[in-house]
Amino acid sequence: MKTNFGINVDMIFVKIIVVAVLVVVMLIPISLIKSLVEEREENQQSAQDDISTKWGGVQKITGPILVLPYQVGVDKNQNLLINYAYFLPDSYEVDGNVNTEERNRSLFKTLVYQSDLQVSGKFALPDYRKLNIKEESVIWKDAHVVIGIPYLQGVKNKIEFNVNGTLQPVQPGVNANSTVDSGLTVSFPLNPETTEYNFDFLLTLNGSEGLYFTPIGKETHVHLKSPWKTVSFDGNFLPERKIDSNGFDAKWSVFDYNRNYVQMWKGSNEKLTSSSLGVDFKLPVDKYQMTMRSVKYAIMFIVLTFVVFFLVELLSKKKIHPVQYLLVSCALVLFYTLLLAISEHLSFSLSYLISAFATTALITLYSTTMFKNLKQTAMMGLFLTILYAYLYVILQQENMALLFGAVGLFIALAIVMFVLRRVDWYKNNTDESEIVEDNSSEYISQDDK
Repeated sequence: MKTNFGINVDMIFVKIIVVAVLVVVMLIPISLIKSLVEEREENQQSAQDDISTKWGGVQKITGPILVLPYQVGVDKNQNLLINYAYFLPDSYEVDGNVNTEERNRSLFKTLVYQSDLQVSGKFALPDYRKLNIKEESVIWKDAHVVIGIPYLQGVKNKIEFNVNGTLQPVQPGVNANSTVDSGLTVSFPLNPETTEYNFDFLLTLNGSEGLYFTPIGKETHVHLKSPWKTVSFDGNFLPERKIDSNGFDAKWSVFDYNRNYVQMWKGSNEKLTSSSLGVDFKLPVDKYQMTMRSVKYAIMFIVLTFVVFFLVELLSKKKIHPVQYLLVSCALVLFYTLLLAISEHLSFSLSYLISAFATTALITLYSTTMFKNLKQTAMMGLFLTILYAYLYVILQQENMALLFGAVGLFIALAIVMFVLRRVDWYKNNTDESEIVEDNSSEYISQDDK
């Protein structure tokens, strides 16, 4: 059975089945490449974690929180039984500059920062009566504040905590409390006759990946500046921000009615630490994420390339062996391994250019042995160049990737349908029917004789 292109239809269907099987087989090396990318990404994360344990990880500052001890009784040995009440400041302000730096561990990079934070605010005299605490049970002299800092190794200055003009001693660690697990404790003795306590201190803090704050004040104002511009603002509150070539400048303003926890409590307050505002610092291009995104388009690349070979085979009446399809698909898959390996040493864009050029040149040169036609070989090279340029555009369009991919596939299908529009897949069936009719007429004529 042949089409009007002179090609056996049965052979075409056999070739389509063989090519489809090859596409399915290529899923195996593609899955192995995905596993390789994930493994390299895990190695990078391990390197980042190792640096974070020494330099400081994602820092989230919670506090200062005023802790007021009060007596609830005595035990059988006449020891005082103490509970704690917690009070948040009326105002809380942070003004900070953040400088970033890239650190390398073998082939892997991580981004770290050092922040200079000027923290200030104001506490009112605790209104303990609202918590049903009796005045005579309050232990004013043992009042203190806790400041939650997850990675204390990141603290790089001697903290001078100033309360109403008086420096208070800062102790490492936190006393028994239900609010923060890691941080500092500052003596904060209270005088029932003093109604207002202003505090301020400078905190030089190292960290990596992100810097966050818990909005603890009735009025919280946080202002951060940095020359680093590849950032994302995260947490429960978004800032007023400006990002340009000089970096970013962000301001947060949060009030007590913007968050779902109170200014004073006894016992635990899980909602406090779940609230945050801050910024994540990112490397301009995460090579592993970009490579993984590109691998997801591998099957599309193989299918489209096979379609081009199939059309050439159909229209030019040249036979392409399944082994040749297999070698070309291997070259297409090898592109992603090249991209992964080179991107660990060079920028992603340059790595992509080198890998795409090498793959395009290899397949184009190999096509000369299949097509034996300079024009068709040049068209194959042009097709691959357009295909890799198209993928690069998709990788840059994080939010528009699905749209670009869908439109590209639609256009590819339209081109295939246009090229095959003249194929009459049933033409040979019609010819056979006509032959049968002619033979019948001949037999009738012989009988009449």
